[in-house]
Amino acid sequence: MPMPKTDTNIEAAYQHCLALATSHYENFPVASWLLPKYLRRPIAVIYAFARTADDFADEGELAPGERIAKLDAYGAALEAIAAGEPATDPVFIALADVIARHALPLQLFQDLLTAFRMDVTTTRYADFDAVLHYCRHSANPVGRLLLHLSHQATPDNLRDADAVCTALQLINFWQDLAQDYQENRRIYLPQDDMARYGVTEQHLRDQISDTAMAALMAAQRQRTRSLMLSGAPLGTRLPGRLGWEIRLTIAGGLGVLDALARQQNLFSRPRLRRRDWLRLAGRALRLPQDTVPPPQERPTP
Repeated sequence: MPMPKTDTNIEAAYQHCLALATSHYENFPVASWLLPKYLRRPIAVIYAFARTADDFADEGELAPGERIAKLDAYGAALEAIAAGEPATDPVFIALADVIARHALPLQLFQDLLTAFRMDVTTTRYADFDAVLHYCRHSANPVGRLLLHLSHQATPDNLRDADAVCTALQLINFWQDLAQDYQENRRIYLPQDDMARYGVTEQHLRDQISDTAMAALMAAQRQRTRSLMLSGAPLGTRLPGRLGWEIRLTIAGGLGVLDALARQQNLFSRPRLRRRDWLRLAGRALRLPQDTVPPPQERPTP
């Protein structure tokens, strides 16, 4: 018989999610001191949901069918929340509370699961539109959930958050080219762009940083920069510490793009140091006026 939800059960569930988020922090801003305090617990719960579901897609030795089955079970658990059925898993106990308290759209969580299923079934993307389709499910729900949590989900904010989140996802792809290929044989570079620039899978397999690969990556960085800058006004519209969080996130993304452009080895992952973040904090003050791409980001095909 399911355990009834009590304040003690819910608090224990929140603590479980907070522990998971702070021990495995990656792209969610759970650990940021800039984040308003009232957002930290619900964001930790959203992170715990996404982290555990992502592990189903990527971790361990499960067969693809088993991974999909686990993700489908998470989808069913979301529908159970919508139906008001009690949960026993601490992640879903806390998630049900967050969804109810903040009236979060359930579809955004289902979108995340769609992206994780794509991680299981898809390793190549025919064109940039296909990559954007993945980002719409893998990254954009995060920004939209943050806006709903902070009661800032206006049409303009949602549009700009989508641009920023998609750009952040693309930056992750461009700095993890080698890891994605070596660990999961995934290539997020659009296949038609690879053909256009004369890049083959051998470039990924052997980590070849030749002129063809450099031109391809310059083109990807340029379109990513344009996306990020198109969403930059979001940081000036959002109030207080949340606006600062977004502006610093945008500046950090642009900083990684700059670092990638300076590297001769296109397959190494850049690391931003403390002095870099101090410089980026100044850049955050100038957003969204700081919109001029550096000269090296104007590639020739």
